[in-house]
Amino acid sequence: MRIDRLDPTRRPEGRAALRQRWSELLFLHWPVPLAALRSLVPPGLDIDTHEGTAYVGLVPFTMSGVRPVWAPPLPGLSSFHEVNVRTYVHFEGRDPGVWFMSLDASSRVAVLIARLTYHLPYRYARMSLERGPTGTVRYRSERRWPGPRPASCAMTYGPVGPAAPASPGTLDHFLAERYLLYAEHEGRLFRGRVHHAPYPLQTAEVRDLDETLVAAAGIDRGTGAPIAHYAKGVSVEVFALEVDPRRA
Repeated sequence: MRIDRLDPTRRPEGRAALRQRWSELLFLHWPVPLAALRSLVPPGLDIDTHEGTAYVGLVPFTMSGVRPVWAPPLPGLSSFHEVNVRTYVHFEGRDPGVWFMSLDASSRVAVLIARLTYHLPYRYARMSLERGPTGTVRYRSERRWPGPRPASCAMTYGPVGPAAPASPGTLDHFLAERYLLYAEHEGRLFRGRVHHAPYPLQTAEVRDLDETLVAAAGIDRGTGAPIAHYAKGVSVEVFALEVDPRRA
């Protein structure tokens, strides 16, 4: 099925492959020179920018209820933490999506399955998430395998102000509302889709941020404070990966 010129916010036709819930999401973004990202993204994709500026993102969250659509959640396998380093791409001005430099997860099984079936650069990490009484989240991750290392993060964060979906055309929408991912394997470009309601975005307050994941991905994010957003959670459908028909 061709998905050229798709509207990524619409639910794809057909049956999803996986269902899951993403919770306690923190979106951290730093502006970076486009040239700093070009060598990290396949030449068939263009770096997506907002008003001429490219961004690198660091997104920690936790997942629950992860399961195939035909099976119930399995204790010990269906809940785990993840943190990813990403930037944003498109193909000739359309089909905006995410390019992942790394995805660290606390489940060895999930890492192996995702590397095999979705061709994504998952790593196994030792991770923890602690919820505080006032809505704050204390998040820790330390990569175990494969490298590069050191690659870790430690932070405390929480929401500030009311929650609302981001308006199309705004920077908030550009950074958060992404429903298409790209991957490459053995010279072939793939893309996959996810579907969920718009994020209930809030400004995030971040304390004690200490991370080396962005540097491990080969990016100098500078020393400026990140743009920070929080989302309590969304229920997600994940669809099977497809060979990109433009480069099949």
